[in-house]
This record gives sequence, structure tokens and C-alpha cells, in this order.
Amino acid sequence: MSYDPFGGSAESLQFLDAEPGPGQRWSTWPSSSPTERGPLPHPTWLETSAAAFDTELGIVKTGKEADVFLLERALPGQDGCLIAAKRYHGSDHSDFERSHRYEEGRRMRNTRDARAVAGRSSYGRTVAAAHWASSEFAALRTAWSAGIPVPYPVQLSGTELLMEFIGHGRTAAPRLAQVRLTQRECDDAFAQVAAILASFARSGHAHGDLSAYNLLLHEGRVVVIDLPQLVDLAANPGGLDFLYRDVVNVCTWFRRRGADADSETLFANLVAQLW
Repeated sequence: MSYDPFGGSAESLQFLDAEPGPGQRWSTWPSSSPTERGPLPHPTWLETSAAAFDTELGIVKTGKEADVFLLERALPGQDGCLIAAKRYHGSDHSDFERSHRYEEGRRMRNTRDARAVAGRSSYGRTVAAAHWASSEFAALRTAWSAGIPVPYPVQLSGTELLMEFIGHGRTAAPRLAQVRLTQRECDDAFAQVAAILASFARSGHAHGDLSAYNLLLHEGRVVVIDLPQLVDLAANPGGLDFLYRDVVNVCTWFRRRGADADSETLFANLVAQLW
């Protein structure tokens, strides 16, 4: 059976003669199941028409485990929405160090895949890439539903995770570590980060790798990114260690910039919210 990108809707039929051009593809939205899409209600800015194209606009960031690209999803000839496409590397590039510590408490159901990942075979690395993309998508859904400021998780397609692009126009919002802050801005940003840590804790989780390098600052609002290693504080034996490390990382960074950021006090307050 051939794939019908338009889904037969009246809205879509007007684009019947359109075809993707260079650097374009049909929107992958129709091929995603409801569990591979973001939480309801979908935001109004998101283009969900089956007749839309995904247009590659360039790379945003490269990384050891994944690269982030910028896409525009739009109907032909119309303005659309910007989406960040995080693509986890395949078997030749991925190196998910320390992953076993994050994975404690959440095991793969497919034992063959688990053995392949543990053996670090070529197939295992491919499985790991899809597994971490799926883990980050699930983490974003959890965080978004808990009211934590994260990019809206648009959809999951294999090793590709699509999410809300945070930035001005086509320019990505800077990481907190890249921004020069006034003392007032620094104090406000720390208050936001402390609230984010509290929200994670109340939901029973720790980010697991929180630092000024995976916190974006967009129009005065701190947004958390890079969540594939989200830690379940109850299921993971090292959960509180991860939470403590998150607290120490951010408090050390803010304290060096003059903020009143006491890691022991903050950690104690967070632990008190767990019970």
C-alpha cells in the first residue's frame, strides 16, 4: 500500500500537486502514533497538517551523542513553525558513557536488545541511540506535564526527537553559561533554577546532569534541555546522589557569580519535599 501524505482531507487536497524540494521531506507527523506525539492539547503554534513539508534550515549544535538541527514545518507557500530536531547518532558515533548508572531502575524489556547494548556491538549502539531518544522524549513529556519549563516535545521518530525550538527567529537561545548577567538577573535566574529543581523533586525525579550548559535563557525565562538521563529518585539506588550533584553543580556556578546559593540548604529543602 502506498503512503498517502495528504490523508484525504479537504484542506490537504489543495496541495495535491506539491512535492518536496531539495532539503525537504513530507511532515513526519502523520506517521507518528499518539504515544509518539506530545501531550494534549497540542500547542496552537504547531503545524499538524499532513500536507506540510519539513525543511532543513541548518545545524544548531553538534554533540558526541546527538546533533540538533533546525526544521521549518509548513504548508507549501505558507509560514510554519520552527522545530528543533535532535538526532541521536547511530552505531559508528555514539558513546553513551556512564549510561548504566542512569539506567538503574529502568531496564529494557527486550532482553536481546539489552544484551546488545551491554556488549556495545554495532547493533547495540543503534538500539542505544533509539533508546535514549525515546527516554528523552518520555522525560520531556513528564516534565512538560509537571509544568517544568522544557521545550514542548513534538514527536518521536526512531532516533529523531522533534521538539519546540527555543530562540529568536532562527537563532537559538543562549545557554546560561554563555550569558553575562547583572546581579539582579543572576539572582532571578537562580530562583528559577531552584524552582525547577523543586518541581523535578516533587515529580519524583532529578535531571541527573544539570548545569549552566543545559539551561537556556530565553527572554528572562530559564528553560531546561538535555533530559535523556532523567533519574527516577525512587527506582534508582543512586537517585539522591544525582540530585545532590545537580544541586552542587548549579549552586557552585551561581555562587561564583555572587548569588546566595547554598547547596546544602537547597538540597535539604528538596529532600524534604520527597516525603
